[in-house]
Amino acid sequence: MISNNAKIPYLRVIFDNMISVDEIPLFRGAIINKVPQELSLFHNHNGEGFYYRYPLIQYKRIGGKAAIFCVGKGTESIANFFSQPDLSVRMGERDDVLSVESIIANQWLLQVWDGEFRYSIRKWLPFNKKNYDSYQKEDSLIKRTQQLEKILKGNILSMSSGLNHYIEKQIEAKIVNYDDSHLYSFKGIEMQGIDAVFTTNVYMPDYIGVGKGVSLGFGMIKTITANNQ
Repeated sequence: MISNNAKIPYLRVIFDNMISVDEIPLFRGAIINKVPQELSLFHNHNGEGFYYRYPLIQYKRIGGKAAIFCVGKGTESIANFFSQPDLSVRMGERDDVLSVESIIANQWLLQVWDGEFRYSIRKWLPFNKKNYDSYQKEDSLIKRTQQLEKILKGNILSMSSGLNHYIEKQIEAKIVNYDDSHLYSFKGIEMQGIDAVFTTNVYMPDYIGVGKGVSLGFGMIKTITANNQ
């Protein structure tokens, strides 16, 4: 059922366990191995392949520490992990016991507002082959920025759709500045990533992700306030 006025729950768990950027996939695998495999929100697999949907359980590195961001139904499903008799995990070649540092639970109204919100986004993977080729061929910085803004709007709409939510009004997104010099490995493919500052009239909670690779910490956003610009 598509909603246009419901508040969306979210949950952010930060563990007191340091991990490297390269260990985020291992952390994700460790969590998946602790829960029944039929709980597809943890891994987005079905019996034959992938569910192509917005990830409701996202694995992150926040402040150097392992973290999980859950949204929508993911906030309910994560209870299957915390109901396990212990939080011991194996990440790659090392064993660890997860210890919770903080849990923040809240709700937010996903809609277009009259004002604008300012965010940073890190390790954003906006491109598919078609729009990447178009971006690389474009010499104009203004047109490149406009292309990124169009993709960003689409990413926000895709997130909204994945949360069964319909945004009725026009989404605005303006990229203030960006750095496209980063390359990241995603599913074994080297992809160009973007770090950017942008404004939009859609409020989003800190550490939620947009774009590709959200379940592995790509495209993570954070609010920029007057005190941390």
